[in-house]
Amino acid sequence: MVFPSQESEASSQRKTGRGKIEIKRIENTTNRQVTFCKRRNGLLKKAYELSVLCDAEVALIVFSTRGRLYEYANNSVRATIDRYKKACADVSNTGSVSEANTQFYQQEATKLRRQIKEIQNSNRNISGEALSSLSFKELKNLEGRLERAISRIRSKKNELLFAEIEHMQKREIELQNANMYLRARIAEAERAQQQMNLMPGSDYQIMGSQPYDARSYIPVNFLETNNHYSSQDQTALQLV
Repeated sequence: MVFPSQESEASSQRKTGRGKIEIKRIENTTNRQVTFCKRRNGLLKKAYELSVLCDAEVALIVFSTRGRLYEYANNSVRATIDRYKKACADVSNTGSVSEANTQFYQQEATKLRRQIKEIQNSNRNISGEALSSLSFKELKNLEGRLERAISRIRSKKNELLFAEIEHMQKREIELQNANMYLRARIAEAERAQQQMNLMPGSDYQIMGSQPYDARSYIPVNFLETNNHYSSQDQTALQLV
């Protein structure tokens, strides 16, 4: 049986509700563990409700004091973390793109200027200039570099010379073969000419084939040495 005074106290407690607690670390280990379990379950429930009701991508990660992992994700914790990193990177890049580009190009320009200066000093050292600032060890290294470079240059030069000699030898063989071929053709032509000269009636054919030339005929009276030849015997002699 409930007395009126007890009902009034209960109603007053329901109206006032639970009082606010101070947010600080709970010193009692048991109370801290109980509070962790209750609030963890409530947090996971709220995350689930937020993802379902609002169709939001939610990922929740909780580590206890003992190192135990509690997580919730409606998609994937790793995918949500990657999306978070990308979003943070996009925001930071959008805010300072020009500044980052300027700093990057300044660093690159400084690096290139330093490399150009080093190359120029190296070229002067190779040509025998600006050697006073080099130590004995650096001079020794420079000497070794030059000797190796000269060795490579000579090797390349000899390679080109040998290739040129080989080419000239091949060219010489080709010319000798062409010369032998021409000599054979000339000898063959000479043999053919000799055979044509030895054939019967070759002189007649050769003379008949030659065109008439008045310079090849001389009257006898121009060649006579004795006066006892009569005018009737004067005939033209043909020079063959």
